[in-house]
Amino acid sequence: MRFASYFVPGSFVDHWVVEYGYSTDDRWVRVDPEILGFEFVSKPEDLTGGEFLSGGEAWTMCRQGTADPSRFGVDGAPHAWGIAEVRGNAIRDLAALNKVEMLPWDEWGRMRASYDGQTGPDYDDLLDTVAATSASNDVAAIEQMYAIDDLAVPESMLV
Repeated sequence: MRFASYFVPGSFVDHWVVEYGYSTDDRWVRVDPEILGFEFVSKPEDLTGGEFLSGGEAWTMCRQGTADPSRFGVDGAPHAWGIAEVRGNAIRDLAALNKVEMLPWDEWGRMRASYDGQTGPDYDDLLDTVAATSASNDVAAIEQMYAIDDLAVPESMLV
């Protein structure tokens, strides 16, 4: 999970929350235990749409032009803002959906090239598919997407 809208007004700050499946409503519930008991949002135990965005949701909004990529990043890290941060977090979320949870600064595949502005339309098209697949809740499709060399965390990072 990736971007909270409730810490810095007008920005989506890199942040992690807990998410669990709620069977009676057939939906995922996002909880931010860090802000329980505070007034950041009305229900930190059940964040609403727009209060917290996954990497894929942020990617889709930026790609559709409904969000400004320059508003997404890591508070206190000026170099970690913009579309490359959104791309990286969409890929990190795909890894997490495959039970491979990485640190927020871990990079693999073309992530570094993305920060350096060296990826092209093919990478953005791939991220469109990552975002759609991650949102699908189709376990087989998520596993298949993660199996792509450019998206899977290299074994050398897992040791």
